Amino acid sequence: QVQLEESGGGLVQAGGSLRLSCAASGSSFSNRAMVWYRQVPGKQRELVGSIASGGSSYYASPVKGRFTISRDNAKSTVYLQMNSLKSEDTAVYYCNSPSGTGWYFNWGQGTQVTVSS
Repeated sequence: QVQLEESGGGLVQAGGSLRLSCAASGSSFSNRAMVWYRQVPGKQRELVGSIASGGSSYYASPVKGRFTISRDNAKSTVYLQMNSLKSEDTAVYYCNSPSGTGWYFNWGQGTQVTVSS
């Protein structure tokens, strides 16, 4: 099975920081691009950013300059460092790896981030 487990979420004041982790089980992590998404109940899932297998990254406009994605292939883990958090960053955060028209990993439970203003 190829599973994901997100962690590191919590309650933080606006302007604060959090570091999320997404640990993958199974093989092939190092060869796969990883993507972070976030979702607010009742709204569509929103792309946060991605990191390629080689380490290059992309960020959506709302988080660019504040969030940083990194990966540790030895630990099969991808990270999302979130700085200067805003109330609009409140969401459940998920990671996965695109595969064709679907996803390579089974979706994890996500990790809740709540930013108080």
